[in-house]
Amino acid sequence: METIDRERVASRNDIRICDKCKHIRVKSMLPKLQKIAPGTEIKVACKSYCGPCARKAFVFINGRYVTAPTEDEAIEIASKYVKS
Repeated sequence: METIDRERVASRNDIRICDKCKHIRVKSMLPKLQKIAPGTEIKVACKSYCGPCARKAFVFINGRYVTAPTEDEAIEIASKYVKS
């Protein structure tokens, strides 16, 4: 039963990050995002969001672009939009 519940929660979240962004490191950001949304498949690829991406760290989460000056701040803001 617990596995089914985790799968349902994971499928509710759509999280995407850019591997070209100059303000995040994919290797450090992925584990942090997986911690706030366990079991979620996080998609990593260019999001064609180059204007804001060039100036700030960002996370696309459940239909919202969340931006912040640092990776950790972006994750903190994004955690508010995780569906549980």
